[in-house]
Amino acid sequence: MKSAAVIFFILCAISFLGAGKYFMDLQRPGVYPPKQMLKKRAGTLAAGGGVCLLIGFLFSFFQ
Repeated sequence: MKSAAVIFFILCAISFLGAGKYFMDLQRPGVYPPKQMLKKRAGTLAAGGGVCLLIGFLFSFFQ
């Protein structure tokens, strides 16, 4: 179970880094793809990272 928690924490970090990249891309003018799509992608990655973080905490707590 410890390795599963580590995997979920790694997935969480990757998702949050990806969401941060999309949020940084939103600050640039004239960026492609459109800003609405970047907002949607960033929100999806942030939500997925939050879920992975929660699952990782549950696995590490109930070990």
